[in-house]
Amino acid sequence: MEAKKNFKTLCVHEGELEDHRFKGVVSPIYMSSAYAFEDIDKKRYPRYFNTPNQEALVQKLAALEGGEAALIFGSGMAAISTALLSQLKQGDHFIFQNDIYGGTRNFIKKEFPRLGIAFSFTKGLSVEDFELELQPNTKGVYLESPSNPLLKLVDLKAIASLAQSKGVWTMIDNTFASPVNQNPIALGIDIVAHSATKYLGGHSDITAGVVVSSQAIMDHVYASAINFGGSLSDMMVWMLERSIKTLALRVAAQNENALLLAEHLEDHPLIKRVHYPGLASHPDHTLAKEQMKGFGGMLSFELSAEVAVSAFCAELTLVKAAMSLAGVESTLIVPRLTSHALLTEEERTEQGISSSLIRFSCGIEAQEDLRADIDQALLKAKQ
Repeated sequence: MEAKKNFKTLCVHEGELEDHRFKGVVSPIYMSSAYAFEDIDKKRYPRYFNTPNQEALVQKLAALEGGEAALIFGSGMAAISTALLSQLKQGDHFIFQNDIYGGTRNFIKKEFPRLGIAFSFTKGLSVEDFELELQPNTKGVYLESPSNPLLKLVDLKAIASLAQSKGVWTMIDNTFASPVNQNPIALGIDIVAHSATKYLGGHSDITAGVVVSSQAIMDHVYASAINFGGSLSDMMVWMLERSIKTLALRVAAQNENALLLAEHLEDHPLIKRVHYPGLASHPDHTLAKEQMKGFGGMLSFELSAEVAVSAFCAELTLVKAAMSLAGVESTLIVPRLTSHALLTEEERTEQGISSSLIRFSCGIEAQEDLRADIDQALLKAKQ
């Protein structure tokens, strides 16, 4: 029996395509959109998710999350929506964690009623909050931990145990943690999704999504995916495979930067509050130590009333105010204007998303340079 490879080794070598002709050390790229169909074992077509590069990459992705199979999509929302709709039908009920990505929440609110799928959002994040939402027709539970943008955690093992006892399945958006820091399948979660645009891609030049699960579940996801048409181009597939080779190294550096920056900001007089599970002051710090291997490269913080949000963003010189996250460069957004702009003001308030909240994605720059840029911007933006 082959020994299990280290995570770093899986990032580099799992799912490689061998260059039989020229013996190159990187996977060759197959750009063809048309393949022969006679006298072959498999009919290949990009929309069928079975080009050589697509098939190789999903082996790597499944291995990194400890799943049996995976599919790669054109975006994170393509992955999440396909996975959900492949498992649900008219008359079903589904439970969603209240604190989730704004795009996912908008998809649920817009599309589920039209399809006759009932849903409810939890009032809180405890096991009891999820149990309260269970109905006779409940089919599954959707989680996001750490959550976007407040970095709240849910007890994955406890929620998985509850779901299994009730005969329902579980799904998680693991984007914020990445496979480096958290492996939900090992904790009992059934389906793992990622916006591969973020940590898996890591260079702000790829848009992609991933779903990982058992082979049986992925067979259902695949059956819907080939109809929805959300496959990823082979050029992007090849770029993503290249990016994942450095995933473990990048995330380790981002984890370190985030913790040091969170500690610095927690003591800053112009910062009202810092949200980061690596801080001892975070309400879920103990849980984070139990179910995560690293605390992640994301944090959020609330500016004091003395600091103008727009001025703070404008005064930054190294950090970029930009959509998306998890690139090697540090970026930030104002959630109420971007990731959660589609929510109502009432929904944002309910989730604790204030007008002064900044979501910060740590890159791999030197810590002292990040601190200096943030400190000078805070001082200049002080009213």
